[in-house]
Amino acid sequence: MDTERKLMILSLLLAGVCSPVFCGEWKASVVKDLDALISTCVVVPCSFTHPGGNLPTSRLRGIWHLKDKQDENIYHEDQSKILDDYKGRTRLLGELGHNNCTLEITDVRNHDNGPFCFRIEPVETEDNNPTTEKFSFVEDCVALNMLPKPPTPELKPKTAIEGQPYTVTCSVFHTCPSHVPKLSWTGRTGEVSEEHKDIRFGNWEIQSILAFVPEEKDDHSQITCTAEFFGQITSSKTFTLYVKRSENYNHIIVPVAVAASTALIFGLLCVFMAKKYKNRIRELQNREGSVWNRLSKMSRRGRS
Repeated sequence: MDTERKLMILSLLLAGVCSPVFCGEWKASVVKDLDALISTCVVVPCSFTHPGGNLPTSRLRGIWHLKDKQDENIYHEDQSKILDDYKGRTRLLGELGHNNCTLEITDVRNHDNGPFCFRIEPVETEDNNPTTEKFSFVEDCVALNMLPKPPTPELKPKTAIEGQPYTVTCSVFHTCPSHVPKLSWTGRTGEVSEEHKDIRFGNWEIQSILAFVPEEKDDHSQITCTAEFFGQITSSKTFTLYVKRSENYNHIIVPVAVAASTALIFGLLCVFMAKKYKNRIRELQNREGSVWNRLSKMSRRGRS
């Protein structure tokens, strides 16, 4: 009984001194796979949660490492603890104090496929070494799909009519919101507006809308949209603009209107003639009836 009582007291003491920050469950949310364009950059969205309330960034140390080799770091606040191949190419974009462990990799190389995992190490004070508690989220790692060529912009032209406002949209997907691709137009000037959309799961879309009023000289002209990615990697797409002249519609509208008017007049004339014809027949019938009546009366008189 004494031994059991001692063990129970020891368990209660340990439970009392164990901080909920260290004894609770830590979780991370990392996108599982992501496209990465070689020679440019990629941003890996990452967040984590832990019990015990928020901790300042100075009390946390974030590390990214290879999944199968947790001692081989691709990111560490101490550059000396990073693999030589990744030095100067990785950084944390998020604040650990806000549970943000987002990673950026620049100058992406064809062997940067991972998988990469995040580890968090709480520290006792700002200048202290980390505690013995280390939370490696090896079940939530990211694998990168290497893209040797940049994606081609997508163009969405509309029908262009001379003298009427016209817009064409150019868009391209990317995975590096910290260095958004630049979209530019050649072949035609006008008002340009841009929009950056979060497609989720680490994918983004940048759109550029070119607006102008087409002229006759723009017919059969070529307009090109070029996307320049981080690292001066470019791709482009061109389309031919066909401008419909406004008078072309008059050539269609005027004959149709004339034909419709002619048909309407002819129809009204037919109705008028038919009505007149019916009235004439009615008059003749009435006359014949009167003549017949007079003849009948005369016939009766002769008999009498």
